[in-house]
Amino acid sequence: MSQAPSAADARDRVTELIRDARICMLTTMALDGRQVSRPMGLQEAEFDGDLWFFAYADSAKVRQIRVNPEVNVSFSDQRRRAWVSISGMATDGYDRARVERLWNPMLETWFPEGLDTPGLTTIKVHAVSAEYWDSPSSPVVDLLGLARAAVTGRPPEPGERREVRY
Repeated sequence: MSQAPSAADARDRVTELIRDARICMLTTMALDGRQVSRPMGLQEAEFDGDLWFFAYADSAKVRQIRVNPEVNVSFSDQRRRAWVSISGMATDGYDRARVERLWNPMLETWFPEGLDTPGLTTIKVHAVSAEYWDSPSSPVVDLLGLARAAVTGRPPEPGERREVRY
């Protein structure tokens, strides 16, 4: 029986999984109480508890964050069969030095005037907790697990699941 990873190892695994996935879904609360998710590109591969994104300051997501800063950011890496869900508190703000440090030329697709795009801002999500599911097995192994579950009546073991606090 393997030992559960330490809290530090689990945080490192979250970092590794989100670094590989890079594209995520940012979920905010709309003013009418609905949850709204949209794809976002993570701007920093190192994860120290904060996630960074670019946005327009007048966008709906930024307005929603200003009213209710509680958000969720979820990552899915189908190739590696791993998922991460991060709950946190979001803020927006413009810091030219940070924008310059995080900027990459691919962003000009959404922000055509580059660093000088009017209304350019960043969203920072400070993680409160994260949960990940990591399935190192192959689809064949998963099918065998499902077959075993059908015979034994016990649910399959899909891989490692951990919750991490920040």
